[in-house]
Amino acid sequence: MTLANPEPAAAVSLRCRALALWLEADPATKAAQTRTLWVERDRHPLDTGPLVPGGSRAPQALQAPGRPVRPGLVPPRSVPSRTPFTLAGRAALLHSIAHIEFNAINLALDAVWRFDAMPEQFYVDWLQVAGEEAVHFSLLREHLLGLGFDYGDFDAHDGLWLMTQRTADDVMARMALVPRTLEARGLDATPPLRAKFERAGDARTVEILDIILRDEIGHVATGNRWYRWLCAQRGLDPVTHYGMLAERYEAPRLRPPFNHAARRAAGFTDEEVALLG
Repeated sequence: MTLANPEPAAAVSLRCRALALWLEADPATKAAQTRTLWVERDRHPLDTGPLVPGGSRAPQALQAPGRPVRPGLVPPRSVPSRTPFTLAGRAALLHSIAHIEFNAINLALDAVWRFDAMPEQFYVDWLQVAGEEAVHFSLLREHLLGLGFDYGDFDAHDGLWLMTQRTADDVMARMALVPRTLEARGLDATPPLRAKFERAGDARTVEILDIILRDEIGHVATGNRWYRWLCAQRGLDPVTHYGMLAERYEAPRLRPPFNHAARRAAGFTDEEVALLG
């Protein structure tokens, strides 16, 4: 008597897998497996309906991703200024950038699993962003290890996550105020930061920052594209509605200097760039 082959287990959906990685606390595991999920994305069914990964708690009620015990989180003003002109200062500054990139992995994974009923390309786009942010974090951590330090060795702040929590219930607000507002600040901040590391003789960090700036233009463009798509779906003017969202969600006021060229490359219109001043 021959037993029939059992039915294969149903594949875990891409969005459920993104949620599992969002909840993963170990940074190295989160980064490596996020990169793997992007490469192997076609192995997972993409369900755009309400996410039900099992358990009694509704996933959308989750507010904080998995993170390690270290680094310790302190108020932004308690994080000391850093200089790349000493070894410890360079490591601390690299650590702060790595922390931003670690948060950025979670931000992109959050967009993949949290928001239902978006076009399939939305989830693919944000998974690509997550995979690229994971590359950035891994490059920075590898360089940090080469200096004799590791992620978690310095305190950090979690200011970027506050706006993510505020916009958890509105995909339009999320697209407007996280990628195209907070993350777009990276387009402005990276060139001066790159110049500091170049003066300090840290060629490897300069190389990594060039990779980050190149990819972040694409990430901000993704936020711009989906924000405008949502505005078109709802019959809203993107510029006018952005001002309303920025006020409603208390977005930080943007201050110069601005990287106008990078912002235009990321899809901001001439009108939007002119409004920056």
